Amino acid sequence: MSKVHNFSAGPSILNQEVINQASKAVANFNNLNLSILEISHRSKDFVAVMDNAVALVKEILNVPEGYSVLFLQGGASTGFLKTILNFMNENGTGAYLNTGAWSKKALKEAEKLGKLNVIASSEDKNFNYIPKGYTLPSDVDYFHITTNNTIFGTQIKDIPTQDNTLLIADMSSDIFSRKINVSDYAMIYAGAQKNLGPAGTTLYIVKDDLLGKTDRTIPTMLDLRTHAAKGSMFNTPPVYPIYVSMLTLEWLKANGGIEWIEKVNQEKADLIYNEIDSNPLFEGTAAKEDRSNMNVTFVLTNEDIKEDFDALWKTAGISGINGHRDVGGYRASIYNAMPIESIQVLVNTMKQLANKYDLVNN
Repeated sequence: MSKVHNFSAGPSILNQEVINQASKAVANFNNLNLSILEISHRSKDFVAVMDNAVALVKEILNVPEGYSVLFLQGGASTGFLKTILNFMNENGTGAYLNTGAWSKKALKEAEKLGKLNVIASSEDKNFNYIPKGYTLPSDVDYFHITTNNTIFGTQIKDIPTQDNTLLIADMSSDIFSRKINVSDYAMIYAGAQKNLGPAGTTLYIVKDDLLGKTDRTIPTMLDLRTHAAKGSMFNTPPVYPIYVSMLTLEWLKANGGIEWIEKVNQEKADLIYNEIDSNPLFEGTAAKEDRSNMNVTFVLTNEDIKEDFDALWKTAGISGINGHRDVGGYRASIYNAMPIESIQVLVNTMKQLANKYDLVNN
């Protein structure tokens, strides 16, 4: 079977070794003659998976003492709501940086339950840059950011911090892609389906002594204290996504951890951005200083040759590269598991188009 180069924005590419291990566990997990899909989440075999997954998150991200690591359900969209209920008082205010579609969804949830302060926004230019030069308020309950914007191809390079303002980050599309200082955050949350595993679980890293401080009555399932007290097992956890996430974390650790993958990710991003900037048939859509190392957005400078380019990349076995309707053009999602060889295939295809264009015009 010929190789497919999967540039999907999510659910995204997984490492092939991880897929192979995970597929074997579907048939027979730990030589139990039971599938990972059917074992009890209370069994010692799965408890070991959960414990290992949590330990790997703490080790790889150097999570300090006093933080809980949780694998929960509901996606990052439920994280929007959990942020408000666990960190905003009844008459409080949530501050938001508006950098794209997912940050807009997060702040819309905040509007339903409290007051909202949009500190800065890049909506005026269709979210093609990260706002800078704003002042963080000291009279808000928290400051929420989305670190990487999958649709618009931007990424926050300099994380804003202020001593008296709790920082909360949705890192769904760049978690584990670069070094972070966890102690800067009150909470980090991230859907698994970009850099961690299949859709179905969401990672939370939350500072324990900040929970239970609001004056709200929080529904049990949305109270992070519930899940921290039960080690992510208050109800049946998403067993298989957590298992695959554990395998992905083992793969990441075995290859050198965050230091290794950050370097690889930069090399991958440089390869494709260099082609975009040097090839006259393409241009990037995001401001250069804010370009994402996870989602590369670009357009053709001549839409008349779109049919030619589409034919070339399809022939090359490239998949999932069409841009989001809000941006158009193309989007190459190059998450952790994307090998640089696949990016080279895309770059070669872009070069092919340039060669064809030159021949047509000679």
